[in-house]
Formats: sequence, structure tokens, C-alpha cells
Amino acid sequence: MSTILVVSGTGTEIGKTVVTAAVAAAARGRIAVLKPAQTGLAPGEPGDAAEVARLAGSRVTAVELARFPEPLAPATAARRAGLAPVRPYEVAEAAEKLATEHDLVLVEGAGGLLVRFDDEGGTLADAARLLSAPVLLVAPAGLGTLNATALTAEALRNRGLACRGVVIGSMPAEPDLASRCNVEDLPVAAGAPLLGAVPAGAGSLPGAVFAARAPDWLAPELGGSWAATR
Repeated sequence: MSTILVVSGTGTEIGKTVVTAAVAAAARGRIAVLKPAQTGLAPGEPGDAAEVARLAGSRVTAVELARFPEPLAPATAARRAGLAPVRPYEVAEAAEKLATEHDLVLVEGAGGLLVRFDDEGGTLADAARLLSAPVLLVAPAGLGTLNATALTAEALRNRGLACRGVVIGSMPAEPDLASRCNVEDLPVAAGAPLLGAVPAGAGSLPGAVFAARAPDWLAPELGGSWAATR
């Protein structure tokens, strides 16, 4: 049976794409990554879905539904470009179609959970609800992450969505006090387990090296061998 997992962050530029790639690399079988809305790139430039495929390997199918040139929230970027926005039902339909041919479908959001896809207020959370899919949260390591994680987890619960767990998107090689303490405190904030910590700079590794190391960064629930340490 195919699994659909939605990957959302507590904000932007915190490592969602690299975490998505790590999950894809650690998983078995046929993998698809779906990026509903790519913003801030011109036609022909490699986007987040292509980056996941580069890092995780050729067995990953990369799909992008829409692309908007300005680095803005999808609804704003679509409106300013005069292009049709992505609707949550379109995301759900695309994910379900991919699930017929793949063992795991990863749906990577843009920014945070409630960033708008369209002017009617559709969000990644709405797509997850249509799919009845759990959400994996990606959070930064340092100071301020507990509040953002707790707010995102509360938004999930209020919508009847399951939080699969939390992964730290960019763990410093020499974490400061807040980052070390957050390894213990993030599961409390999220009400869900901490399922990994991807090292800072992992996205710059060659694809083959990244794919080989990815299981070391994720907990067994995500196909890896990582265990949290204080």
C-alpha cells in the first residue's frame, strides 16, 4: 500500500527540501516527491523537487505542479504573475495519482503550513486534509523554534490532522545551548516525537554521499538509525 506524507515547515528556509530528500533517500521502493508550488525561480531553473531527486537518487520521481517567478507566498506570486494558482484539490489529485505508481509520495509545501496557495485561503493543510495524510514538521534547531513548532502543531490538531513527528532541518556541528536543549524540548512543543536531525550543510553534499548518509540522520520510523541524544 502506498503512503502519502506531507512535509511542512514551521517557516521558510529551514531545511524542508533537504529533509524531504533525506526521507526519500532512506525510504525503500519507488518514491515520488510532489512540489505543489515553486516560487522564486525562472523557467528551466532546477526547483526543490529536482533537488530532492539530485540528492536522493535517480529512483525518485520529481513532480512540480506550478511555478511562479517571484519569491513570494504562492497565492501572491500567482496573482502578481497573472497565472492560475494551485488549488488544494489539485494537490490532492496529483498526490493520489502518484500514489498509484509509487510506494511513497512526499508532498513538500512552500513556507509554513498555512501559507496561502490561492486567494480563497487554500493551504497545504487543506491538501493534507483532503488526502487524510499525516504531516512531518521540519523545524530549525535554535532559539524561537519551540513557539513556532507549538503553534504549527496546534494548527494541525485544530484541523484534525496528525503530526507524524518533527525533524530538525539544519543541526549545527557545534550546537549552542538552545539547540542542545531543543532536542529534548521539541517533542513536547509538537506533541509528537523528534524523528531526526539533518546536519547543517548536508544539502551541499554530492548526491551519492547524501543518500548513503541520510539514514544516519533519521529515526527508525523514517527508515533510519538516528536516536536523539542530549
